[in-house]
Formats: sequence, C-alpha cells, structure tokens
Amino acid sequence: MDWQDEGLILGVRKHGETSSIVEAMTAKHGRHLGLVRGGRSSRMRPILQPGNSATLQWRARLEEQLGTYTIEAGELRAASLMNSQLGIYGIQTLASHLRLLPERDPHAGLYNAAHVLMENFEHAEIAASLMIRFELVLLEELGFGLDLDSCASTGQTNKLAYISPKSGRAVSQEAGRPWADKMLSFPAFLNKHEEGWGIVPQANQIEQGFRLSSFFLDRHIYAPRGMKHPDERNGFIKAIMRQNSRDK
Repeated sequence: MDWQDEGLILGVRKHGETSSIVEAMTAKHGRHLGLVRGGRSSRMRPILQPGNSATLQWRARLEEQLGTYTIEAGELRAASLMNSQLGIYGIQTLASHLRLLPERDPHAGLYNAAHVLMENFEHAEIAASLMIRFELVLLEELGFGLDLDSCASTGQTNKLAYISPKSGRAVSQEAGRPWADKMLSFPAFLNKHEEGWGIVPQANQIEQGFRLSSFFLDRHIYAPRGMKHPDERNGFIKAIMRQNSRDK
C-alpha cells in the first residue's frame, strides 16, 4: 500500500528512542496515523508540530497496518499558533473535534474548513464564527446535522429566530414566540437567508452560537460516548470572550 496526500498535523507521540507516531488529518484519507523514523531528530522536530501542514507519503505492506510516513514540510504555522492562547486552544480544540471522526474516513469538507480555521486564530470574532460553523458541519458529517433552512412550522425562510432543541430545526420569530423560553436562539450570522449571513458576529451572538453547538454536541456526541466537553474547547471559548472584552 502506498499513497501521497496533503495533511494537517494534529498530534505526535514518541515511539522508541528516535521515532515518532504522527497523527494527521489528510485531504483524501481522513485522520490517519503513521510512524516517522527519525521523527525526534533536530531536523524533523520543527516540522512535526501540531498545526503544521505537510506532504505525507504513507507506506505499509497491508492496509490495516500502522505504516510509515515520509514527510515533507509545508506551511509551518505551529510557532505562530503557540504565541497566543487562541492559537494554542484553537489547534487543540480542532484536533479533539477531528478525533471524533472514524480513523481513515475521508472528510474533505472538514479538512478544508480546518485549513481556514488555522489561518484565522489570531482574529477572535472570525475564529469564533468559524469554529461554530465547523462544529455544526462536524455534527452533519457525523449524521446529526441541523436543519436551518426554513421554519419547521410555517416553512418560511425569513425572520428565523429560534432553533428547536428537540428537532434541531429552525423556527420563525412568530411561530416560536409562545415557546421562546424553551427554544435555542438562532444567531443572525448563521442565517443565510438574512442580511446578517457572513457578518462578523457580536459577543452575544458568539455566546448564542457556542450554546447552540454545545447543546447538540453534548446530546448526540459527548453524552452517548460518556464524554464531557473537552477542556481545551472550554479554554478556547474563554479566550475568545477575554479577547472580545479587551477589544471593546
């Protein structure tokens, strides 16, 4: 077995005296592990850091084996990511999300979205909106996508203000008003039918967005697996809020 692919390095652990086992999210082969011989050398250590991009060549006699990686450096962004809490918690959160996916299961959309996130961890509001969108796409890729296109009650596509915690469907302001206290808020920056689509969200909308993705991640992913929200994700959200407070 032999393939070459582009990938993002998610994690590295020691193996023996000189080698490393590298975990990468690849464009065409999903989250994939491989042994890098000499991975602990002074030449390879700067390359094998979470957040870096690389060209990976994987070889194994059988497909189910761990196999070995030959790695060529791509964009080495790890050092800049480590300069801020947003960057540190951001790459850790991204890695923890991608580890929810089955190993070696391709998810090209999430791979591309991860690249966009990597380039925007220095901008708090943009990083927050991208992470929330990433989490909603992750839910969809795992089979638990939300339906945010139209009102579950009336079918209208405008003035969507709520999301049903039971069905995960959007609800218009008028239809949801009697049950507003039981609904989740629909942040304007997620509503593709309104003028707010694509805007940089305000602090309250960021809080609404993370509350929304947290609720459904917990219901469909974390709780069934006996897991809690990752500490690094909590750290990322706190870092976002601190940055927003300083920028005011």
